[in-house]
Amino acid sequence: MTATRRTWLWVALMLTAITAVSAAGAYLMTPRPGGRMDPNSTGPDGTHALVALLSHRGVEVVVAGTVDDVTREAGPGTLTLIAETSRIGDGEALDRLTELPGDLLLVAPGMTARNVLAPDIRSGPMKESVQQPDCELRQAQQAGPAYLGTTSTFVAAPGQSVDSCYGGALVRYREGDRTITLVGSDSFMTNRDLARQGNAALAMNLAGSADRLIWFAPQRRLSEADSTATLFDLIPTNVRWLFWQLCVALTLAALWQGRRLGPLVAEPLPVVVRASETVEGLGRLYRSHRARDRAAAALRDATLRRLAPRLGLGPTPDPPELVSTAARRINARPDWLWHLLFGPPPHSDDALVALSRALDDIERQVTHS
Repeated sequence: MTATRRTWLWVALMLTAITAVSAAGAYLMTPRPGGRMDPNSTGPDGTHALVALLSHRGVEVVVAGTVDDVTREAGPGTLTLIAETSRIGDGEALDRLTELPGDLLLVAPGMTARNVLAPDIRSGPMKESVQQPDCELRQAQQAGPAYLGTTSTFVAAPGQSVDSCYGGALVRYREGDRTITLVGSDSFMTNRDLARQGNAALAMNLAGSADRLIWFAPQRRLSEADSTATLFDLIPTNVRWLFWQLCVALTLAALWQGRRLGPLVAEPLPVVVRASETVEGLGRLYRSHRARDRAAAALRDATLRRLAPRLGLGPTPDPPELVSTAARRINARPDWLWHLLFGPPPHSDDALVALSRALDDIERQVTHS
């Protein structure tokens, strides 16, 4: 392979890497389906399992992506499930949802959505536990205890009669000729928690109360979903020019530096230092700084590394096990060995020398025993 071909190969590899990084960034930045309460998602936060159970029961589930879809599909005999209310948008969209015919099931509604869609309900304290229904609502009694996770609770405004279950996490009341149900948590409907306690029964009883269910859980803000702008339309023109300038600069740098380095060459060292001199120099350095603790730690670590395989232990043995094994091998007191191998640092140079000799003696006895 000639030098010119190798240079162009490096250029191609660098351009490929730039393209891959740019594509990965665009992929990660672009909204994708499969979020929380997505009926088509099989991930932990999706609700595909619940939708499959409802369809198997005979409930027609219609997935709506916009408010227009909801108003077009909703009818007097339908139930509209509304979740992810923070993504619905402004008050105009919520006002249109208040005019829907049929019943409403509000799952973990935000404060703005609750005030518009269920104005007769107020917020209560947060709760988290597996709870009993403690109410007369048939759907809740059939489900029994349910784990709702961290859930909001609701209380009725003065003069409003409601059925309150699970400590206020589930409320239902009548408004004219329709029923409005609020649940303070959406986790019991997700694929992750659907099988816990009575979650599946509760979710199916609430979402399957009508033969036709309109599932409205936006996976992105509706203003973003309705936009026709592409990713490239959102990039300023100056940024595009900057990108191409960087590509040209990287190409020139690759051409400049893209030459073969050649084989490795062994080069003799200017000075060869014997191991004994290195040890002596390190010892003098420890002594000059009075680093007896570091010197003792180095001696003990080296001794432990050599003792462990000779005692038939692993590379990182448990200290009590090592001490007991060594004590049996050389017939010594365990407390004496523990003091030498894991005790405090020596208080003087003479004590450091004595520790070094004692460690050598232990290692010698273990080796020849």
